[in-house]
Amino acid sequence: MYDIGTRKRALTLVAQGHSLNSASRATGASRSAIRSWQSRLDPLPRMRNTPCSRCGPLTEAPPDTAAYSYLLGLYLGDGCISPGVRAGHFLRIACADSWPGLIETCAAAVEAVNPSARSSRSQAGGYVSVVAYSRHWRCLFPRHGPGKKHERLIVLEPWQQEIVGAHPWEFVRGLIHSDGCRITNWTTRMVGGERKRYEYPRYFFTNVSDDIRRLCTDTLDTLGVRWTHCTRGGNPYNISVAQKASVALMDTHVGPKY
Repeated sequence: MYDIGTRKRALTLVAQGHSLNSASRATGASRSAIRSWQSRLDPLPRMRNTPCSRCGPLTEAPPDTAAYSYLLGLYLGDGCISPGVRAGHFLRIACADSWPGLIETCAAAVEAVNPSARSSRSQAGGYVSVVAYSRHWRCLFPRHGPGKKHERLIVLEPWQQEIVGAHPWEFVRGLIHSDGCRITNWTTRMVGGERKRYEYPRYFFTNVSDDIRRLCTDTLDTLGVRWTHCTRGGNPYNISVAQKASVALMDTHVGPKY
C-alpha cells in the first residue's frame, strides 16, 4: 500500500500539470491508484466498507494480496461467478488441459484467496475448471454481474487498485496466463546482400473488453513495458509487447504459460 506522503506527492504533481504517466513514473504508483486518490486521499480501512448483500461487510482484505492480484488477472480473462445452491457462489477459472502447471498455480491462488482455503477441479472438453465455493466471491470480485464482461463496465474498486498497485506484475501474469501468450515471430532481413530469416519473441494479450485491455495497458505503462495495439489476423483486440527490453522484463516477471 502507498503511504500518505506518496499520495500527496502524486496529487501535487498532477495539480502542477503533470500527466498521470509522469506522476506514476515519479512516484512508482499506478495510474489507476493516482486517479482514485483524486476522489479519496486516505487509504481504505482494509475493505471494511466493502459491502456484501448476502453476508454483510467483510472485516479484512484477502490475507494474500499477491495471490489476489494474480487471481484477479485470471478472473478477468477466463473466470466467472455463478450462484450456488444456497447463500454462496461458485468461482470458476478455466485452464486449458495443455497447461497442467497453470492449473496447479491457479488452484494455489484460489485456495490462498478463498476464506475456506479450498478448491476443486471439473474436467470439460479440452480444459479444466478450477472451482471454489464461498459466500464472499461477490465481495472479492465486486464487478461480477450478469452477461459477458465486455458488455458491462469493468473498473477496479479503490481497494483493488491498491492491491494491483502493490503487486502489478502478479496482475499482469494473471492476465497473460488467461488471455495471453508468448510466441516466437519471424521476419526476413537483408544481411550481406542475402535475405535471412530473423526470429524474435513476442507477448500478446487479447480481450474483447475495452476496460480490461485498458487495465492491462495502464499496468504495463506503470511497469515501463512498451506495448502496441496490433491488428494481427484482423483482430482489433490484441495488445502486443515486442520491444526487446520489454520482452526481457516480461520474461523475468511473467514468463510463458507452463
